[in-house]
Amino acid sequence: MPKTSWQLCLLAILGGAVSALLVIVFTLSIDLLQQFYLTKLGDYTSLSGISRLLLPIIGVCAILLFAWLTGYHYLRAGIPFVLHRLKVSYGIIPFKNTLNQFVGGVIALSTGFSLGKEGPAVHLGAACCGYLGSKLHLPFNSIRTLAACGVAAGIAACFNTPVAAVIFVMEVILREYKVHMFIPVMLAAIVGSMITQSFFGPSHGLEFFSNVSLGPEHYLPLILLGALLGCLASAFNHQLVLIIKHFQRWHIVTRLLIAAVITGTLGYFAPYAMGIDSSAISFSLANQDQLSVLFLLLLAKFLMTIFAIGLGVPGGIVGPILGIGAIAGTCGALMIMNVLPGEYAASDFALMGMAGFMAATLNAPLAALLAVVELSNQVELIVPAMLSIASSCLVAGQFFRNRSVFLMQLDVLKLSYRKPPIESSLQKIGVTGAMKTEFDLLENPPPEAIARVLTSAKNKALIIKKPRQTGCEYYFAEFNTPNQGPPAETVVKHKMTPLSSQETLAEAYQALGEQRCGAVYIYHRTEDNILGYITFEQIRRYLLEGKLRS
Repeated sequence: MPKTSWQLCLLAILGGAVSALLVIVFTLSIDLLQQFYLTKLGDYTSLSGISRLLLPIIGVCAILLFAWLTGYHYLRAGIPFVLHRLKVSYGIIPFKNTLNQFVGGVIALSTGFSLGKEGPAVHLGAACCGYLGSKLHLPFNSIRTLAACGVAAGIAACFNTPVAAVIFVMEVILREYKVHMFIPVMLAAIVGSMITQSFFGPSHGLEFFSNVSLGPEHYLPLILLGALLGCLASAFNHQLVLIIKHFQRWHIVTRLLIAAVITGTLGYFAPYAMGIDSSAISFSLANQDQLSVLFLLLLAKFLMTIFAIGLGVPGGIVGPILGIGAIAGTCGALMIMNVLPGEYAASDFALMGMAGFMAATLNAPLAALLAVVELSNQVELIVPAMLSIASSCLVAGQFFRNRSVFLMQLDVLKLSYRKPPIESSLQKIGVTGAMKTEFDLLENPPPEAIARVLTSAKNKALIIKKPRQTGCEYYFAEFNTPNQGPPAETVVKHKMTPLSSQETLAEAYQALGEQRCGAVYIYHRTEDNILGYITFEQIRRYLLEGKLRS
């Protein structure tokens, strides 16, 4: 069974550190670019209306120019793409995709698109750690865990929320809780948070949530707020999927230009909806008594986000989700106040809006709960946040059949992210941890020698080597009826499939699944360098008993 590896923990710390440094460079690049045309970082109100209209179009032209140089098909990036790569290639991500994510993300986040930093951060962290694992020729199941460590470090570096980052990885990325994965992921998140704190300080950038007070008298309004957030989250997810489905056959150039025009047009009228979400949240709290203004801001942010993400602009979705949730929470407080009069602090309901909307949109209630606790630095928010989260997830799931927005994106894009249960189980075990290493290797032996070796060797296997003009073939020899006598004619020779030492039991099962007998041999670097072998009987016993037997 998989166990926690101290070597993998050390690599997780190293990968987390490098991932955090990449996120720091990414963030500084955004700030540097914005300094050329904004008087205050992230504040697009300093630009004229026509400048806000043209800025996203200029940004898209720059993104498309770089994508043209590298290949348009390498523009695919972000959290859904990372989920796809974790399933089909154990987290190993092509370099050109990562390059487009970095450059495209910097430009998109600098030119007013309603996107978040966490999408590029997740991509950069996973790519960095996956590259590290592949260069060290680690087993693929270890590379997958290491890529998840990079995801955790990237999220922790973005939001300075290491606990929420760990739970996000387990709940959304890996979608399973295993101790041998949890510990390295946790270490990577801690390192990522510590490194970014040393550069940017301990602040979350959301200081207006420092004093939050919610009592039992607010519990019923929070349940009602959660129900409204569940409806909004379902609308968000389904509209996003409709946009992806409708426009996915259009060329990427056309799609990105449409997203730029929509963002610029909405930004002309609603500048606070542009860019990263701290400005939208602060504006909604400053205008907490103007429901019509907040509703228009919410609508603009909603449309900007679904068109930017749905049409393929490189960037993250979690940041805008938090912004939309905060605005929706403030609007919800004003509407509920008319039904249930009382004292409602806008910042309190904005934070609960973030929790409920994030939980329902991502289908990640625990990650959303811990995110708001860490962002507010108040453990006392657990019960109120749980009420908002529970009601939002219940309404979204039961009444609208809502699922995680990432899985809905993958489905409509026809990118695989599921494996059959047997294959998913076998992917967690590397062949080097399961192989047998005791065997006799004979080159073209006569039948009598084969029978003699099989009879005398109690625990050893016999592998036969047959030279060919273009290399060698290997056969696994065994008695057809091992409990009977050893005449030569009862010997069966199964041709062995070579598997790299990086593969998992899933690949061994695929190689042996049809004949349901025989064995594969494991090699390192070259196929003539045999390290050991794995029989189909070993795999069958593991699937039946849950453990590998010698």
